[in-house]
Amino acid sequence: MSEQHDNRDGFIPQYLLEKLAERGNEDAKRTLAQSKDIEKHNEELKKNSESRQLIENIGGQGQRFIYDSENTEQFKRKLVRKEGDSPVQDEIVNVAYDHCGKTLEYLKTKLGHNSIDNQGMDVVCNVHFGKNYANAFWTMNQLSVGDGDNRTFINLSRSIDVVSHEIAHGVTEYVNELKYQFQSGALNEHFSDVVGSAVQQFVKGQTAKMADWLIGDEVVGPDWPGKALRSMKEPGTAHELDDQPAHMRDFKKLPIKIDRGGVHINSGIPNKAFYLTAMEIGTDQAAFLWINAWKNKSIIHPQATFAEAFTAIQEAAEQLVQQGKLPQQATAVVKHAFQEVGVLA
Repeated sequence: MSEQHDNRDGFIPQYLLEKLAERGNEDAKRTLAQSKDIEKHNEELKKNSESRQLIENIGGQGQRFIYDSENTEQFKRKLVRKEGDSPVQDEIVNVAYDHCGKTLEYLKTKLGHNSIDNQGMDVVCNVHFGKNYANAFWTMNQLSVGDGDNRTFINLSRSIDVVSHEIAHGVTEYVNELKYQFQSGALNEHFSDVVGSAVQQFVKGQTAKMADWLIGDEVVGPDWPGKALRSMKEPGTAHELDDQPAHMRDFKKLPIKIDRGGVHINSGIPNKAFYLTAMEIGTDQAAFLWINAWKNKSIIHPQATFAEAFTAIQEAAEQLVQQGKLPQQATAVVKHAFQEVGVLA
């Protein structure tokens, strides 16, 4: 497994931060500068095998380890709560611990997937990462979450959606290694949105029809020009700068330098297809279908396209229907959903 699949851009897409910075948003400028420093630091750590062994998290019994970065950019700086420990005084530590636990519970009980690698890997989460750092990211088998700037973005640890989304990047890394660029990268982002939304609905006791299907609505602050980062229900409507397409006719062919070829932008298309599927068969069953499809490495290879993802999902639906694990209409529902978004002519 290579490191190229790390979600280096973070939960808040770099291209959006750049657009905000162009508008004169000082918080976005600062987060962009911090992100460049962090990426440089991470690249150096990866090259140093001793440092890598020290911080990388492999194996375990599906336990949680919450570290306090103490507003530095250090991984595993200070262990503040581990599996089974009582709550601590720092509310952010407790919230992150709970969110990691709910994500693991959902993966296991609803999706039949044992932690991140399906082998019970421990979950390492670094909170208070960076100084007023307005982002969260997955790298080197661990999650790092900033406190936000309290203007454009508020503390990212408080959102189950953020924590689950980033952990799901780890799942993709182990399941099919979708390369983080172009259509495969958009599928990578899409799957994290699927898991983030599904876990959030699970925790809130919502059905597909009750949910608002917004991504990042809990972390946008008063200076954010909209209601969320993305909408799975209506891609392109979450904020003033939202250019997510909901149909292949509006697919954006972008160079690699812009959002890695549109990983956060074009993910609106499969997101809409998932939303349409979930509305018919339920979010948990749709997510269960998706993760089963994601494990079909012969079709969903590292550079898979939207069309290939549909093929894998359709095949998984047929098998799961035959096994009595999904309702009879699942295959027709999936076909219709992907026709609606133009992936299937």
